[in-house]
Amino acid sequence: MAGILPRSLVTVALLIGALGSLSPSPADAQTAPGGGALQISWEVRNRFRLFREERDFLLHTDSGRGRSVLAAEQALGLQSDGRGWARNTVNRLCIDLAGRVSEPCSRDNVKESYLTPIDHPITVRLTGPVPVGATCAWSFDDGDGPQGSTFDCAEPVNFRVRYGRTTVASVDVSAGSEGSQRVATEIAVRDIFIAGLGDSIASGEGNPDRPIALSDEGFCFRSYLGTAASQYYRPSRAGYKGGRACEAPDTLAVWQRQSALWLNAACHRSLYSYQTRTALALAVQYPHIAVTYLPLACTGATIADGLFGSQRARDCPPSKAGNCRGTVNAQLAELREAVTAAKSRQPDRRLDLVLLSIGANDIYFSGLVADVIVDTATERALFRRSGVLASVDDARGALMRDLPQGFAKLREALKPLVGEMSRVIYTSYANPTLADNGAPCPGGRAGFDIHPSFNAAPQRLAAVSNFVEREFLPQLKALALCQSGILCRNPAADRMSFVDAHQATFAGHGFCARAASDPEFDRQCFSASGESFDPDIVTAASQPMLCGRSAGEYRAYLPRARWIRDANDSYFAAMTYPQGLPSSQQPADIHDATWGVLSAVYGGAVHPTAEGHAAMADAALPAAAAVLQLDAGPEVISQPISPIPLLPGTR
Repeated sequence: MAGILPRSLVTVALLIGALGSLSPSPADAQTAPGGGALQISWEVRNRFRLFREERDFLLHTDSGRGRSVLAAEQALGLQSDGRGWARNTVNRLCIDLAGRVSEPCSRDNVKESYLTPIDHPITVRLTGPVPVGATCAWSFDDGDGPQGSTFDCAEPVNFRVRYGRTTVASVDVSAGSEGSQRVATEIAVRDIFIAGLGDSIASGEGNPDRPIALSDEGFCFRSYLGTAASQYYRPSRAGYKGGRACEAPDTLAVWQRQSALWLNAACHRSLYSYQTRTALALAVQYPHIAVTYLPLACTGATIADGLFGSQRARDCPPSKAGNCRGTVNAQLAELREAVTAAKSRQPDRRLDLVLLSIGANDIYFSGLVADVIVDTATERALFRRSGVLASVDDARGALMRDLPQGFAKLREALKPLVGEMSRVIYTSYANPTLADNGAPCPGGRAGFDIHPSFNAAPQRLAAVSNFVEREFLPQLKALALCQSGILCRNPAADRMSFVDAHQATFAGHGFCARAASDPEFDRQCFSASGESFDPDIVTAASQPMLCGRSAGEYRAYLPRARWIRDANDSYFAAMTYPQGLPSSQQPADIHDATWGVLSAVYGGAVHPTAEGHAAMADAALPAAAAVLQLDAGPEVISQPISPIPLLPGTR
């Protein structure tokens, strides 16, 4: 059992001072048995401060030992049988499901200020060749006088050290006839304040913390043609007791009781996002820091509507009130408010790092995706009229005309918050359309047959893929780094830190990637020819899968070759019915044709899987460590001082 050292214990200052004033002589100096050196090692406990409970953090330290973030995610996916590690953790956070920071937050039964901690829990151990049965007299002094107590040297000591102070730790090791020895070190916890900003790639879209549970039974959707013959069935939500036939409408409130669970439903914010995984990986990798992380990214965000201004919510969690606010506050306003609140309590508190991904929605990327996958004439005509579809020419115009201005405005808004623009780590997008040969995916209905009108048209797909690879991604890099004619007031000082090392890794993991190692359900039930669902509405009403297996066997978080969610994945993992839509676009009932389309894409179609986000975190992690200078020099675990000489007349 670990020794717990409260701050109020009687000090041992006089004894330590007396012993420390004696000078060792070569003849009297005691060394550890075997000639090795004893050392004090220490680490911050539960140092990813978003987690209320240490067990959730230990899950990641255990799985991450000697592994990349990607390898750890794959191990956790298998360990959870594909159900995902976040499904329970999401209910044990210092930020609630509405995005509100808990102040104070009860972490491991201790109330802490989340944004401005006053102390940190640490574990201290004596390491090296510790004599069996040795007794350790510990002392900790943070400037207000030492506190100490004595434990068996085999026991770790749990202690809380003051925020912003250096604590001198020393221990006198007594081992009977073998004499005594003193070891000392300095303990200083660095609390790093990190914010995550951006769009759906930043928020973790496509990866609900607790995926939807699916039923064996079918659920009816209408097509826009409006006839009985245009009805089709897809898997229903498990536990849904309302009308499943198109002729049996029900309220959205009844349907939403079985929704997927998100860290924040309005923004489809997820613990699987690369931003969360990067912040968490820093805490896992560096035991002498604590990480205070504030996730603000939101699906659908643009620079104007999302960062600077409010935006429409993605969807709303079920509530007793039954109301949906429908909008989300501007991310920059939320961040300013948090930083101001922190500085009011701790004037030296600063924002250490911003993780950022933005720009895809500014150039209508969702419209490009819709243009690729919506193939039938009726739907294309309707979506073109309502502005859902976007062409490559539309995107190119926004990329050259609007995005540079937006980036310039964003850069000026971030400077007062971070001071140095290098503290903004812009992580670029990966091309979601690349097959294992580096060429665009061939297209077709595979992975997109969740909706009858979907079919990834090869020509349109190739055009979008080439635009992303040759124009969009290079321009983002130039914008972040003030290169290629991008005007910055001071290019040397205005450059963001830029991350794109993951792009090459994604090349063989686009939405069309398949492998013999894919989950058995995927291989048997998601047809390579795009014929996964029974077209007969009579039989599909009770069993919509042509493979005959239960849709509930789908596992969103098992490792697979594709690191990009296709439309089938989106439906099977999240099946989102967005509520933050303009009133003119609100469907008439839950079997409406609009719901059929939106439920297939609004849960993360053509977004990274948890594996994809982990690969992005592996790319962002070295950049974050470099900016924070966490590897600036060898990390000193302890610094032993000279052994204590034996007092006259003692052995």
